[in-house]
Amino acid sequence: MILIADSGSTKSEWRILLPDGTISQARTTGYNPHHQTTEEIVGSLESELLSQLPPGQVDQIFFYGAGCSSEKSKDIVRKAFSQVFPGTETVVDHDLLAAARALCLNQPGIACILGTGSNSCLFDGEKIIGNIPALGFILGDEGSGTDLGKKVVADFLRGGMPEKLEERFRKRFPVTVDEVLDRIYRQPFPKPYLASFSRFLFHNLDDPYCYQLVYNSFSSFLNKNVLKYPDYEKYPVHFVGSIAFYYGNILRQAAADLGLRVGHILEGPIAGLTLYHGGMEE
Repeated sequence: MILIADSGSTKSEWRILLPDGTISQARTTGYNPHHQTTEEIVGSLESELLSQLPPGQVDQIFFYGAGCSSEKSKDIVRKAFSQVFPGTETVVDHDLLAAARALCLNQPGIACILGTGSNSCLFDGEKIIGNIPALGFILGDEGSGTDLGKKVVADFLRGGMPEKLEERFRKRFPVTVDEVLDRIYRQPFPKPYLASFSRFLFHNLDDPYCYQLVYNSFSSFLNKNVLKYPDYEKYPVHFVGSIAFYYGNILRQAAADLGLRVGHILEGPIAGLTLYHGGMEE
C-alpha cells in the first residue's frame, strides 16, 4: 500500500494506492512543521488518518507539505511518520516539488503555483533545477489570490474603483481602512484575509475593471517569474492552484500574449501525484 499526501496548513488530501490497483482517498488536518511539533502531528495521524486506511501494510509514504522545504522541517514530519508507521519508507518534500511532479510528470517544464500565494520552478523531468524566489505577499506573490485581493481592496479604500463596482463591493465587504490595516499588520494570517477579497473579482469578470486587474496580475507574475528562466520559450508552462483554475481563461490569454505555451491547469496536485507515483518508480 502506498500513501500520497498533499498537505497545506489547514487540510491534507490523501490518496491510497492498493496492491490490486484500486485507489481510495482520505482527508485529514493539514500538517505544517513551522506550526506543529512531531508529537502534535503523531496525535493527529493516529486520531484522523489510521481509521480511514484499509487493512494492510503501508509500504511507502510520499508526503508533500507546506513548510517542508528545509531538512530541519522535513525531519519533524518524518519522525512523526516513523512513529505511526515504523519501518515504512517515507519521503517528505515541499509543495513546489509536488506541483512539478503533478504537472510535468517525468517531462521537462515550468511548473507554477497560483493559489493563496504564488511560486514557480524549472523542472527537468526528475528534479527542480531553477526557482525564481516568490518573495512572499509583501515583496512578491504576483498572480496569487493574495495579490488580487490586495489590489482590489486597496482600490476600494482609495476610491480607485468604478462607482457601480464600489457599491457592490461595499455591500459584500463593508470594511474600513482601520479594519483592513489591523487585520493585515496586527492579526495573524493576513494572506488568507487579503485573498478573500479576490472572490469579488471572479463574480464580476464581465466588468472591464475586474478583467484587467486579473489580467495585469497574471502578466506581472509571468514577466517577473516565468520569463526569468533560461530558454523559457522551449518549455510548456503548467499551473496548479485555485486561482489558476478558476481564472484559467484569463491566465491562458495573458500567457499567449507573451508567447508562452500553456500546458496543464489543475485545481490541485493530488491527481497528478497519484499518476506520478502510481505509474512510475520513484
